[in-house]
Amino acid sequence: MFYKKEFPMSNRSGRPSKGNERSSRKKIIDTAISIIRENGADALTVRNVCDTAGLSIGTFYHYFRDKDDLMMYFLKETSFDSFRLKTPLSNISGRISELYMHLIHKYMDLGLDFMKSFYSTGNRSLSAYMGEENGSFAEGSVMAISEKEMSKALDCGIIKPSSDIHLLCIDICTIVKGCVFEWCLNDGKPDIESSLNRILSNYMSNYLVNQ
Repeated sequence: MFYKKEFPMSNRSGRPSKGNERSSRKKIIDTAISIIRENGADALTVRNVCDTAGLSIGTFYHYFRDKDDLMMYFLKETSFDSFRLKTPLSNISGRISELYMHLIHKYMDLGLDFMKSFYSTGNRSLSAYMGEENGSFAEGSVMAISEKEMSKALDCGIIKPSSDIHLLCIDICTIVKGCVFEWCLNDGKPDIESSLNRILSNYMSNYLVNQ
């Protein structure tokens, strides 16, 4: 359900008072989650976030550039800085699956309704984050990290030297999206991790040196 007004409006400059900075940003994010869950990602606008949260437009723009910047938060919020993969490099398909599951679990924590609405064809932020621009993946994105891990496997002789690592990473991301959509279509019943491990293992077997 939508949030009711609980906090005072920010000052006229749009910058919240010191005591409200953290709570105002959190309220914007929590309100966005509520709107996405109940009405879908397409229903999210700067205006309805502010109206529902009881905050000024200026406060919103103090934290986010626009709606797409807010949507991107849910993609970039998952940090890989301190995340260490446990699956050995020799099992590169399992290692990549573990990497993507770190991101997927964060989405699943937000609930099935959120996932169904967030993984939509109209989510431009999702397309930008899990895609490429000028032939490169966004720095720090799960695809960029995937490419680094795949390159390590190539250098270590695990993946065939003729393999196009960048193209493989694009294909893998497509597989991941498919597993997530299948999970959403079936109301969260499929085991994403098992499906992803199985499909990636079968796919990568064509590119492994020892297969």
